[in-house]
Amino acid sequence: MQKDYKSGFVSLIGRPNVGKSTLMNQLIGQKIAITSHKPQTTRYKIKTVYTSDKGQIVFLDTPGIHKAKNKLGEYMVGVAENTLKEADVVVWLVEPTDYIGAGEQHIASQLRKIKTPVILVINKTDTVKDKGEILKYIDNYRKICDFAEIIPASAVSGDNCDTIIDMIMKYLPYGPQYFDEDTVTDQPMRQIVAELIREKALKCLNDEIPHGIAVAIDRMSYREGNRLVDIDATIVCERDSHKGIIIGKQGAMLKKIGSAARYEIEQQLECKVNLKLWVKVKKEWRDSDFYLKNFGFDQRNEL
Repeated sequence: MQKDYKSGFVSLIGRPNVGKSTLMNQLIGQKIAITSHKPQTTRYKIKTVYTSDKGQIVFLDTPGIHKAKNKLGEYMVGVAENTLKEADVVVWLVEPTDYIGAGEQHIASQLRKIKTPVILVINKTDTVKDKGEILKYIDNYRKICDFAEIIPASAVSGDNCDTIIDMIMKYLPYGPQYFDEDTVTDQPMRQIVAELIREKALKCLNDEIPHGIAVAIDRMSYREGNRLVDIDATIVCERDSHKGIIIGKQGAMLKKIGSAARYEIEQQLECKVNLKLWVKVKKEWRDSDFYLKNFGFDQRNEL
């Protein structure tokens, strides 16, 4: 390995629904984290790896920092804030606006406590009609924190994403390659599959239901020389009324979720998938230590 090789950990932070997962998928060049227009889509700290001749970036995509309403929310915020301590560089995503609300002010107060270089990315610039406004947004944000760099970009179109990579490399320390060059994530495939199913549920269901669902993979087994995989999964919700909505009239909604999920899972696994979905009610699971740990939300694993 050359002496000028750089490597390190980059924490991707921001309020819910600002585009963190979309940006990470864009930078990596393939889909790892699930995305939706609904907040709190990302619940786990997801490691993805970008490798080039110049260096290796290990991205920590975190849940959005928000005011927690239950134990799951506390877990998510704890994961996000703890990654600030272990990162070599912090990338903070914000909306293109001249209004800096209480949520952003809270994040800025956290960032002022650390010595880690912070790169501000003003995302969704593709939605700004008057590009001159972006200079005003940059000036407003410059006043609340001492940023190493400020980059306007679009995770959707890919605009300025190369610049984000270049600036991260600029501030990373020199070091070894942590992962093989063909590694793109440390997530187990079962977790990726569960998240893909949850993503499709998020996109198909009404706004009030998705926050209260989780997906557990009950069985995942290959057959026919790894050309076919059988997957049994359970969508867990908090109310009996939600169960009926998730299943839908004559099972139509569950079938719709399953068909959409099956397509994406087949793309990920590169084989045919036999997917069976079930729905169970676990009341108030988001406030249950037992269920949170059972679904993989264990704070101790994230420290």
